Amino acid sequence: MRYSRRHILAASAVSLAPAATTSLRLPRKIRLGLIDIEGHVGEVLKPLPQLPDIEVVAIAHPDAAVAERQKKNPRLASAKHYTDYRRMLDAEKLDMVSVCNANGPRAQAILACLEHKVHIIAEKPLALTRKDLDKIKTNLHNAGTKLSTLLPMRFSPPYLALHQIAATGAIGEIINISTQKSYKAGNRPPWMKKQDTYGGTIPWIGIHMIDLMRFTSGREMTEAFSFRAQIKAPPGIGEMENTTGSVFRLDNQGVAMLHMDYCRPESSPTHGDDRLRLAGTKGVLEYMAATGVTLLEEGRKPQLIEKLPEEQSVFLDFLDHVYNGKPTALPFEDIFKANLVTIAAQEAAVSGKVIKV
Repeated sequence: MRYSRRHILAASAVSLAPAATTSLRLPRKIRLGLIDIEGHVGEVLKPLPQLPDIEVVAIAHPDAAVAERQKKNPRLASAKHYTDYRRMLDAEKLDMVSVCNANGPRAQAILACLEHKVHIIAEKPLALTRKDLDKIKTNLHNAGTKLSTLLPMRFSPPYLALHQIAATGAIGEIINISTQKSYKAGNRPPWMKKQDTYGGTIPWIGIHMIDLMRFTSGREMTEAFSFRAQIKAPPGIGEMENTTGSVFRLDNQGVAMLHMDYCRPESSPTHGDDRLRLAGTKGVLEYMAATGVTLLEEGRKPQLIEKLPEEQSVFLDFLDHVYNGKPTALPFEDIFKANLVTIAAQEAAVSGKVIKV
């Protein structure tokens, strides 16, 4: 199937990040420090062969053995090890820091980086409370530096396609959004097994879909209500909730829903099963791995969108923005709002009340 002319026109107006396979040159050598190596740190490490101007000069991790193992990567071989990231920030003259520590202490690490006025690319969520999130926003403005976060799903072809097609008005005004994240439980690292360092399943994986709902639909979320539970969970996940559900009111009085679980069988062919459906006044647009990106418009046969945008990179996007002055595909306003909605959804799960974003 093919895009209509209006789909092509809208897609051409969308500013995309550098492709994931693109080699990116920067105006000078950039000294990068790593604070821990949890979560999506691969989004930073994997593109390094395409980044000749990035030098990883230091790794902060409490376990020297873990840091030493990272040095098998030739791009990390000469990095100095610190057991305390504060000492690394004090001792090294850094241009940028990757913050990929546990969810609980992440906000304090980001704030420490802002005190040193470095650019930051951080794991998500940035913070678990509104107070910490607001402090990060204020301190970022005062520092005059830039911050991005590891939300790589908005850079993947299916969701870029949803964003582009919805922007054409092909399905009219979006009034209902339904999303799913279903993962294998596996055996999680120690920090994820404790609520004080994990922070909850909604903050950890829900933020991905909250960002995608905003990104693909163009709608804002004004209220949230959630449930969360751990029911007959396998031992490998500790205190993690293995089922959650959240409902959001949209700014046009529409409804968005997100359900998540860690119930995907270990024998499944993929780790996760992510789905996103946008229902509008003129049609439906959705993505799931089993069926691809599909479009239903009034008066037309169902379309399978086979030609998708090229895979992009969240890290290359940030570097290109900071050092080459290119527009970013993930502005801080979007990062802040995705974190804020996520915090509201978690507050709702804890309090049992509808929470205003």
